[in-house]
Amino acid sequence: MLTRRSFLVASAASIAALAAGCSTTGVLTPSAGTGSDQTSASLALVNTLRAERGLSALSVDKAAQRAAMDQASRMASAGKMEHNIGLGANFLKRMKGMDVALPASENIAVGQDSPAEAFDAWYRSPKHLENMLGSSYRGLGVAVVSNPASGNRPYWAMVLSG
Repeated sequence: MLTRRSFLVASAASIAALAAGCSTTGVLTPSAGTGSDQTSASLALVNTLRAERGLSALSVDKAAQRAAMDQASRMASAGKMEHNIGLGANFLKRMKGMDVALPASENIAVGQDSPAEAFDAWYRSPKHLENMLGSSYRGLGVAVVSNPASGNRPYWAMVLSG
């Protein structure tokens, strides 16, 4: 027999399951062939810059790679370059939800055709350059995603992790 209490408990569980599917921290998987990890190519560029400034080299960070792919996918899906896309989205919540070591920072860009072009755009921006030169960062992840629905423009994300 379905009592009011058991109905409410079952309803709450269903709502929780639906809400979990709407999480802003879940990883979005890009369509086949539209996204790629660009960490290796970008790591060489960032580490050369850091070496020139007497800073330690960064290494590949799997969590940062996932977070970069997630952010690039979000931007490509939305067709806009923004750090906070989606209801309730915020940087710290995303990084914690994806197990990115803190402190962390994120550089984003749109329209560049190569890791070197994305790096150059970030290098020419004082805030993005500051992120790449952060002495408390140890890891890096970089991704690019294009989406036919948003004009196939490449959306780039770089995540630096502690």
